[in-house]
Amino acid sequence: MTLAGHTAIQDEVKTRKTEERQRIIKAISEAREHGDLSENAEYHAAKEQQGLNEARVAELEDMLSRADVIDVSELSGDTVKFGAYVTLVDEDTDVEADYRIVGEFEADVKKGLLSITSPIARALISKSVGDTVEVNTPGGGKSYEILKIAYGK
Repeated sequence: MTLAGHTAIQDEVKTRKTEERQRIIKAISEAREHGDLSENAEYHAAKEQQGLNEARVAELEDMLSRADVIDVSELSGDTVKFGAYVTLVDEDTDVEADYRIVGEFEADVKKGLLSITSPIARALISKSVGDTVEVNTPGGGKSYEILKIAYGK
């Protein structure tokens, strides 16, 4: 994963361990004051939130422990590899799109972050500016031309 992705996960863990835990503890405490816990929906909802929060913390900490952080600022070259910023043009619609190839856990297509395991990213790896890639999508085959490759944007 990239350094930015690693930092984002660390920030989420910190937030969940401090702010979110305290909010949930307060909600549980307030729900207990309402009396009988066996029929207290607020208490059960807060306990469920606590379980979900702790599960997410464990999942994130596991990701961090297994993460291989790559400093993409030191990468360069004229072929697409992990960490690259790639500008593509859809050859059917002439619509341009900018993407960055990132780790699986930091991918977010809406933000232009493609997982290294996605079909588009796999098709782009080792390609150069001017190359055309064919990608099978749920809507059918797509053809993209690589317009630009950059690192450390």
